[in-house]
Amino acid sequence: MQSVNPFTGEILQTYREYTADETLSILQSVDNAYRQWRTTSFGLRSGLMKKLQAKLTANREALALLMVSEMGKVRREALGEIDKCALVCGYYAENCEAFLQPEIVKTEASESYIAFQPIGTILAVMPWNFPFWQVFRFLAPALMAGNAGVLKHASNVSGCALAIEQLVQAAGFPENVFRTLLVGSSGVKSIIDHPLVKAVTLTGSTPAGKAVASAAGAALKKSVLELGGSDPYLILADADVKEAARLCVTSRLLNAGQSCIGAKRFIVADEVYEAFKSEFVELMKGAACGDPLDPATAIGPLARTDLRDELHQQVETSRNLGATVVMGGYIPVGRAAFYPPTVLENVVPGMPAYQEELFGPVAVLYRFKTEEEAIRVANDTVFGLGAGIFTSDPGKGKMLAEKGLEAGCVFVNDFVKSDPRLPFGGIKESGYGRELSGFGVREFVNIKTIVVK
Repeated sequence: MQSVNPFTGEILQTYREYTADETLSILQSVDNAYRQWRTTSFGLRSGLMKKLQAKLTANREALALLMVSEMGKVRREALGEIDKCALVCGYYAENCEAFLQPEIVKTEASESYIAFQPIGTILAVMPWNFPFWQVFRFLAPALMAGNAGVLKHASNVSGCALAIEQLVQAAGFPENVFRTLLVGSSGVKSIIDHPLVKAVTLTGSTPAGKAVASAAGAALKKSVLELGGSDPYLILADADVKEAARLCVTSRLLNAGQSCIGAKRFIVADEVYEAFKSEFVELMKGAACGDPLDPATAIGPLARTDLRDELHQQVETSRNLGATVVMGGYIPVGRAAFYPPTVLENVVPGMPAYQEELFGPVAVLYRFKTEEEAIRVANDTVFGLGAGIFTSDPGKGKMLAEKGLEAGCVFVNDFVKSDPRLPFGGIKESGYGRELSGFGVREFVNIKTIVVK
């Protein structure tokens, strides 16, 4: 297992994969820790979670640089990711007890209520694109609920995975209540199958989600999946074109386009299509690729060269099938895993750019004449994670968001982003279950009915 700097090509670290016996020993240690942890008070858990929040803030620069080196995230975005992890720790430290308070239900019995109790060790299978945030949005609610956790992270961000384990320990949490497992993808099924693991959460690709869901289902274990997305953004005829283009480009280029909820398809009213396209392309051209440590850099390299090559193949296949490449669409010279901002037009069903997720800085522009056509194109996808609408009529935007678009979250006049206060997740092949908010913490608890006659 290796971490490779995608900007320099330098091998940062080689890690030895844990053996099956080592993994089993860790799972037993985590289960032992859980037996004590589940009995602790919310007050104790909250105090430790706030210490973890403080550790993140105190070490934000070093943690951000670790992300920069392992997966190429630009420093500015990496610092923001650490800040968001601190935010989610503070959010659950303050609110988890209220989320899990017993709920009284009036029945014929003298007393009846619903209790929310921890279930045990949760396995988290996490991706490289947001190597801290994806983990902390699981870790904070899971530990606050009284569960324990084990993390199988993407192999190319093993340094980040171990750093998270060290942060939890440094904050004073009981030893082994959260551990990192340095194992490859082939070892995930046996971990899910183990009786000490009670549930699994995965953020990743749709094929990975299907494999984990299948294993969890066979073992009769709860799973939550946040998978890929091909988020459509509708730009209506009455939209503020300049502001819409600015926000759309921001979303498309965030994390070098390597985001499940990044805006990917832009479905634009015929009346403003040319104006939007002109503004959009100009902003895409102005986004500088370069050293992720340079403050002037807008886009760092993709996380790995093989991922860059797969993205380019999607563009090339679409081009060969008739798509128009307005800008970009080539592999730059050099060993860094860069891919330039790319814009496609004339994309139709059957092309990879129409039906697959484009995990990089590639945007697809569509033109529509009626809102019915726009909704049809937006929903003509196997994905259903996020979506956006730009209009000067908030009422219309709200109506289309509620009744038109098939997605787990829809933002009107802004781009989609996750927020600890709001549930996050998708439908269709973008997964199931919800993270964050009160909904997220209740995914991995025993919702227990108690009746006293």
